[in-house]
Amino acid sequence: MNKEILRLAIPNIVSNITIPLLGMVDLAILGHLESLTYIGAVSLGSMIFNFLYFGFGFLRMSTSGFTAQAFGEKNNTEMALTLGRALGVGFLGGLLIILLQYPIAYVGFQLIEGSREVEFFAKEYFHIRIYAAPAAIGLYALTGWFLGMQNAKYPMIIAIFITVLNLLFNLFFIFVLGMKSDGVAYGTLIAQYSGLTLGTILFLKKYKSYLAYWSYKAMMKISALKRFFAVNRDIFIRSLLLLLSLSFFTAESARIGDSILAVNTILLQFFFIYSYLIDGFAYAAEALVGKYIGAKDSDNLKLSVKGLFKWGFGISLIFTLLYFVSGKYILYILTNNPTIIQDAQPYLIWIVGIPLLTFAAFIWDGIFIGATSSTAMRNAMILSTVFLFFPFYYLFGKDLGNHGLWAAFMLFMVSRGIVLTFYSKRIRIG
Repeated sequence: MNKEILRLAIPNIVSNITIPLLGMVDLAILGHLESLTYIGAVSLGSMIFNFLYFGFGFLRMSTSGFTAQAFGEKNNTEMALTLGRALGVGFLGGLLIILLQYPIAYVGFQLIEGSREVEFFAKEYFHIRIYAAPAAIGLYALTGWFLGMQNAKYPMIIAIFITVLNLLFNLFFIFVLGMKSDGVAYGTLIAQYSGLTLGTILFLKKYKSYLAYWSYKAMMKISALKRFFAVNRDIFIRSLLLLLSLSFFTAESARIGDSILAVNTILLQFFFIYSYLIDGFAYAAEALVGKYIGAKDSDNLKLSVKGLFKWGFGISLIFTLLYFVSGKYILYILTNNPTIIQDAQPYLIWIVGIPLLTFAAFIWDGIFIGATSSTAMRNAMILSTVFLFFPFYYLFGKDLGNHGLWAAFMLFMVSRGIVLTFYSKRIRIG
């Protein structure tokens, strides 16, 4: 079972690492231009896309769970139909975003403030990159389907391909053609459609035979569509509340003060670095749990859940020790600002506790996605956000300053793991 877990987890970890890596490379390229305006423009424009695409993350998750269960059942027809439904929703969602780009831009730039010059280039960046939406969201569907088919290598290949291509196009547009932030936008646009093209080629190479099982009539079957959209609705609500919590954390950091905002922005990088790694095992959980539920193989289902938690605990223990021993030194890697480094010292204790206290929430998320138990995920998120995170912060945490904010955030993460543990007994997972 360990081999199965690692076979799926390691490629997913590599795929996850490409996300922050590309962002760092973009900043490094733009940082060598004569003005910092272009960095600000890409940062503002990217923030809007992060909100849009984060909202469509449900499509990758639900597709992975449905496909994995069909794979376990050896139901070729349902595997093909799941991909058809997911791609249909993805492309329609992408086209809708393009059609609504001006209202989205208006609302987005009303909420996100920047200088007049930065906003000008940010809007230019936004209205170029927006045309990549069908490809970007379509890739969520395709990579989720590959993962459900127990194939984590194809998403890894696509992610690396997009990252490398995006980098090369950025370098070409900026340093050869003399473009600025608009060159980064065009680089992303071309890389996304190239990634979708590669994904299609890989699909046809290995899974072309599944096209014979697809039919429009079967794909539009009302009962199947109801279940598909019900699961996606629940995961969307869960994702929206997660985004709301993270956004609130940032907004409250800014309210406390500029120094705390800078400190928390840096400290959250510890959380994100850890999450990219642990999410690799959560993705493995989606594939394995879905497969064994579909195959009605309760023995291997229990073994996989136990194995996933062992790996999750092991990874979290390593990160806890790493952050305890080297946390202050990692700060020097993330920033060379002596004030931020000094101000961050009192809050490193929260970073040390993050891995061990939060790994259960990540692993359970993957397990429940594989089981397509979206109602439990939604309810756990509602309870943790609406009834614990916000009330705790406003009743107790606000008076404690930044320590109170971190305490509320930790309660939010820990409670999700606890609530999902209780739900797992009710639906007999593990």
